Amino acid sequence: MIEIEVKAPVGDPKHLERSLIEFGATPIGIETQADTYYNAPYRDFAKTDEALRIRVEDGRSILTYKGPKMDKVSKTRKEVQTEIKDIEGMGNILSSLGFYPVANVSKKRKNFRFGDFFISLDEVRDLGSFMEVEIDVKDSRNFPEKVELIFKFLEKLGINRESSIRKSYLEMVIEKKEGKSF
Repeated sequence: MIEIEVKAPVGDPKHLERSLIEFGATPIGIETQADTYYNAPYRDFAKTDEALRIRVEDGRSILTYKGPKMDKVSKTRKEVQTEIKDIEGMGNILSSLGFYPVANVSKKRKNFRFGDFFISLDEVRDLGSFMEVEIDVKDSRNFPEKVELIFKFLEKLGINRESSIRKSYLEMVIEKKEGKSF
């Protein structure tokens, strides 16, 4: 699956939530997510622009691999995930293979649906508020058109293209730890 995604910081999440609902987006739930990101012993995911994480979300655990970003304007990338029945066992498998945790990201996420768009308003611990808009597709043939659809949607909400962020929450957390700005 290809996850076509655009992220932007949000100054007033309550106002944006009201705008989404007025625009016709349907609230579909609130989640609490705790992500542990891992790095590989044989290549540095920060250099290859990949990610491997275990997400604990409302009692479920999911292992996710994210491939390198596919363009220069969005966070579009290949994503593969599978549910984990035994999180401790999965952690032991990863560490036995040499994978090691590099950072944790915790957030509260309010989700909305608007047509093909899956929209999340995130409050990320130690980073602030953000909005992610994504569309999932099976192949990448027409993904630039989908990216443009997302940007047009954001413009209708008063969020311009220039304010979008391509960095992942993981990258921002690591930069904050190192004293850099995102």
